[in-house]
Amino acid sequence: MISLTQAQAPPLLHGRVLHLPAKRRAPFTVRSSSSIQEIEQSSSSSPPAAAEERELRSELYASVPFPPIKAAKRVVLVRHGQSTWNEEGRIQGSSNFSVLTKKGEAQAETSRQMLIDDSFDVCFSSPLIRSKRTAEIIWGTREDEIMTDSDLREIDLYSFQGLLKHEGKAKFGPAYRQWQVDAANFNIDGHYPVRELWARARNCWTKILAHESKSILVVAHNAVNQALVATAIGLGTEYFRILLQSNCGVSVLDFAPRPEGGSPYICLNRLNQTPSSPVASGSSGGRKTSKRIILICQGSTQDTEANFSNLGDQSLNMLGVIQAQKTAELLLDLKVSTIVSSPKNACAETAAIISRIQEAADCLGADCVPRYVEMKKIQDLDVAEILGRSKKETNNISNLRPGWLNELDDEVMSTLWEQSGRAWRSLLAELSDVSEEESIIIAVGHPIAHIALMGHCLNLTKEWLGSFHLDAGSISVIDFPDGPTGRGLIRCINYTAHLGRWSIPITRSTVDDESF
Repeated sequence: MISLTQAQAPPLLHGRVLHLPAKRRAPFTVRSSSSIQEIEQSSSSSPPAAAEERELRSELYASVPFPPIKAAKRVVLVRHGQSTWNEEGRIQGSSNFSVLTKKGEAQAETSRQMLIDDSFDVCFSSPLIRSKRTAEIIWGTREDEIMTDSDLREIDLYSFQGLLKHEGKAKFGPAYRQWQVDAANFNIDGHYPVRELWARARNCWTKILAHESKSILVVAHNAVNQALVATAIGLGTEYFRILLQSNCGVSVLDFAPRPEGGSPYICLNRLNQTPSSPVASGSSGGRKTSKRIILICQGSTQDTEANFSNLGDQSLNMLGVIQAQKTAELLLDLKVSTIVSSPKNACAETAAIISRIQEAADCLGADCVPRYVEMKKIQDLDVAEILGRSKKETNNISNLRPGWLNELDDEVMSTLWEQSGRAWRSLLAELSDVSEEESIIIAVGHPIAHIALMGHCLNLTKEWLGSFHLDAGSISVIDFPDGPTGRGLIRCINYTAHLGRWSIPITRSTVDDESF
């Protein structure tokens, strides 16, 4: 193992309190391409004793532009497999006493098989046993050594570490409650663990991107992988526990150089592709959830060269039909409440295939009780007309390049953002209208429409559209453990493993300086 020395954390600065409209409870984030400021709405009626607390909460870690890169890079993040302390429900933090369970070893082996054909140049790993062992299994017989970096260790939780969750609640009371509901401002033993973690993740990116490799594997932990994803696309500590990382879940980030130099284009290609089904029932980030929206991208169309002017008017080709059928098979055990789709052909056909299999699901056994699934079409999910207005030569815009959506006209982007906001509110209304305790809404649309919907879920702005990527036939899952009025937790983005031999590979080989 090669070990990297720990870099010094960036200094703490004080953020300015800005008065901006907020859709969700404070704290919220002022976001920019080169800096993050965590701010909290203040009240003029707050008691003077709270002044020091407000001052602490307005602190932020300095965030400077990422270092320039000369060629495209793809970074694949993997969380370690299930550990003995995961199984026990014990708080691990950065302690190093737990090891992989048999299930954890099997999960790592599944990830190895999933990544076996990928041409990684280098592997970075946390030095903790559970992560290092996962890296060794995935790295397999490759000759290059695994490079360990202490900055990739799990979040430091100090006095919490080693406690069972009910012990933490009993021993620390209010502090444990704050860890659950306001982790970004959680303080223990004089430390702010989540703020420290975000600074550490930013240090990691500087070292990872400085490496000359084009295809990089990083094996680490739940919280630190969340921080790596968030800091890469410019999100602050309020997004802790929003971008989920399951055991052996795989996330992919693409970095592309800018022609003028400077901080690279950065795109989250996929989030939390897991060895198990992304729609399996259970908890979401350790919390039970009964409300869910599943975003399904339409299947491939007959005219693969379709431009923005005829976007969505094409019917599914044979691959598109297979993609829709595979998706329907994945959803077979779910009781879907409603399927909404764009009125365009490919979306409507994808939705119809899913609906037919859903309605027949309970008739596959001896007792046939047909299942009724409501079908609706939402005009606001149709982005074809908007994108057709683009005055730029869209045939020259490659949708494989990180940030490609940001190359569209600003007027087109603004209209797309406004319309997708209406579509998102319609989906939340559908989720609220369902009378059953457990409800699942499926939305079928073009990848561009779903990228915008995820942006609204995360309370972002249109400038973030280029930070995400979706493929035809992919699935993205959003859970609402606090109901439709609460924050959505992103369970996965751009999941394609259900497509089998037609799934999108995690990495693509590069020839010379060809972009991923």
